[in-house]
Amino acid sequence: MGGEKLVACMLSLTLMRSVYGQHMPEEPCSVQILVPGLKGEAGEKGEKGAPGRPGRLGPSGEPGLPGVKGQKGSPGHYGKMGPSGLKGLKGDIGDPGPKGPHGEPGVPCECAPLRKMIGEMDIQVAQLTSELKFIKNAVAGIKETDSKVYLLVKEEKRSRDAEVFCQGRGGHLAMPKDEASNRAIAGYVTEAGLSRVYIGINDLEREGHFVYVERSPMTTFSKWREGEPNNAYDDEDCVEMVSSGEWIDVACHLTMYFVCEFDKDAV
Repeated sequence: MGGEKLVACMLSLTLMRSVYGQHMPEEPCSVQILVPGLKGEAGEKGEKGAPGRPGRLGPSGEPGLPGVKGQKGSPGHYGKMGPSGLKGLKGDIGDPGPKGPHGEPGVPCECAPLRKMIGEMDIQVAQLTSELKFIKNAVAGIKETDSKVYLLVKEEKRSRDAEVFCQGRGGHLAMPKDEASNRAIAGYVTEAGLSRVYIGINDLEREGHFVYVERSPMTTFSKWREGEPNNAYDDEDCVEMVSSGEWIDVACHLTMYFVCEFDKDAV
């Protein structure tokens, strides 16, 4: 700024001399050179201004890290009780219970003949009861072919017990040896409203070699369902017939109804 004033003063003197000639007195130029002063102290902080306009929406940030899994909540209320399941198969007979205490001593008497008579009566009653039960259980009537009589027994037994039951009445578990007898037994089962019965076939003596209960071989006829026999769980050595007439190998300890077979000549 001081330099600009000095130059202006010199230009002014030169111009005046050119106008008035050499008679212009020489007066020194009064030049003021302004030198910047020292920096003053910082002023007080002003009041906070009004908020500016909102800026543009910035780009989305990176996804955050997964949060920590929360604690397991308390158990909910118990749901409604479901419907009852189907009735299971009858279980095997349990082991005998412990022997009971001795009874009171009897009154001495000469009772040997009376006891013998009572014992004989008990045996007769037991036989009559067994026969009556047999008749009551054979509620589906009798089926016949040219040479056989079949009787359906509605009493659940294991296979071995069913065979003993039939033998005790002069027969065996039914042994279908041709299509006609197999069809007759299957129709018998269907008419009685049943789904399966034991028949007289097993491979108890040699696995996979099925024979009839009177030990004759199966050489001319069979009616296995597709995929049978399969000896599931290595425990299926007896045979059942379903209402369709097909055969399935099953475990011998299962209890179910069965069909007895009798020769017509022996009935």
